[in-house]
Amino acid sequence: MKITTGFVQTADVTVYLCPEHAGQPVPQLELRPGMKARGAVTWFYGRGEEAHVLIVGLGPEAKVNAERVREAAGNAARAVHKEGFATVTVMLESFVRALGGALSEEEAVRAWTEGWLLGSYAFDKYKSRKEARTVERLHLVCASEASYEEALEQTAIRAEGAMFARDLCNEPPNVLHPESLVELVRERFAERPVNVRVYGEQELADLGMNGLLTVAQGSRYKPALIELTFCTDPSQPLLALVGKGITFDMGGMNVKSGRDISDARFDMGGACAVLGAMDMISRSELRANIVALIAVADNMPDAAAFVPSTVVTYPNGLSVQVGNTDAEGRLVLADALLHAGRLGAREVIDIATLTGNVGEALGLGLAGAWGDRKLVDTLAAIGEHCGDRLWPMPLVDDYEELLRSDYADMNNIPPISYGGAIVAALFLRRFVDADAMRWVHIDMANTVQAKAARGYYPAGATGYGARLLADFAVSRADANRSAGGGEA
Repeated sequence: MKITTGFVQTADVTVYLCPEHAGQPVPQLELRPGMKARGAVTWFYGRGEEAHVLIVGLGPEAKVNAERVREAAGNAARAVHKEGFATVTVMLESFVRALGGALSEEEAVRAWTEGWLLGSYAFDKYKSRKEARTVERLHLVCASEASYEEALEQTAIRAEGAMFARDLCNEPPNVLHPESLVELVRERFAERPVNVRVYGEQELADLGMNGLLTVAQGSRYKPALIELTFCTDPSQPLLALVGKGITFDMGGMNVKSGRDISDARFDMGGACAVLGAMDMISRSELRANIVALIAVADNMPDAAAFVPSTVVTYPNGLSVQVGNTDAEGRLVLADALLHAGRLGAREVIDIATLTGNVGEALGLGLAGAWGDRKLVDTLAAIGEHCGDRLWPMPLVDDYEELLRSDYADMNNIPPISYGGAIVAALFLRRFVDADAMRWVHIDMANTVQAKAARGYYPAGATGYGARLLADFAVSRADANRSAGGGEA
């Protein structure tokens, strides 16, 4: 699909963005309030050779921002593809003018393009009948012929990185498992300025990564720790992005049950977020010092699988009693966090589908974040802008007693269900060197998938976290440069 900007061009469809109380941007049409509601999509079909008109509602004008534009673009993309039209003109100039400066024209171009590309996404590679993607040309009407070519190119890279994350998460476990993920990552980053190192079974044993080795015992696939290094400015402090990569979580010997548990493949959502972010970063000209660490394993029941009451000992001397094998994510993340410390990381962001409890607290629209408050606030501000939203959560020291074990230094699961996401964060904190690094934990279990299409999210994997982490990496690199290479 070709995307262009400039003056009005004829097309099969003309799209108007309509916030509530924004006047009448569509000539000769009497717009009802419902047509302008957030998420509303209304067709006016042309007669003969007339262009069809698509009205896309954004809701109250005072709340219109880049995220609302992305949502509207995603809704419009699905509507146009469903109708089978080939060319589309979007009246951005009149929309931006009606907002009176709330969004710049370039911001609107970037937001619409990103939302359209992400909203057009479909994971249909295993369907005999593919979903139609009919649009050949998307033209964005702007105030002048000024080119936004660089903005369009950067936006396409962002969308492709997020869609890469979606693809990985959506793949079935008979195709994407720990060993095939390793090969896919090697192939994806082979031509990028990224050093890929994979720690296999023997190296994991040599480094004492006993969490990964223990969790993987029940799987026919070997575990790994994937290390991706993007270092274009070694003077900067090392930023580590850590992702949980359980390619299928059957729960181990505490086996999951249910009518349909195919979404257990989404348990690698944190790894997908990190890999999507690295995909964007490695295609940019960012001056940074970043390492991505992906803890990869399956959690399957088998005669060789680990069982409740197993004790796992880590290189930092801590021992963990396994109270429940379905709380495996924290066991493998502990290895990755210790390795980040080994590498000398000064800032560490881990992201994982760790607990169902976080969704009970925050619903399906916000991930939870724990740790260094300044970094959490930075991530939250970035998330509000890019759409990967999160909310600061407390590390309650008094809840440490819920990690108590009679047989080891701690248990991997608390004895009660309340506050489970907080306790999981407290568990991970035990593997962070607080004197040497600043750390944030993001629990994204509730945001990893959409049950139905909405905005620019299709049903299935959302790609949550990829844009958030990439934008955070840019913000930290900028801050470090401003501080002369030291910590900001």
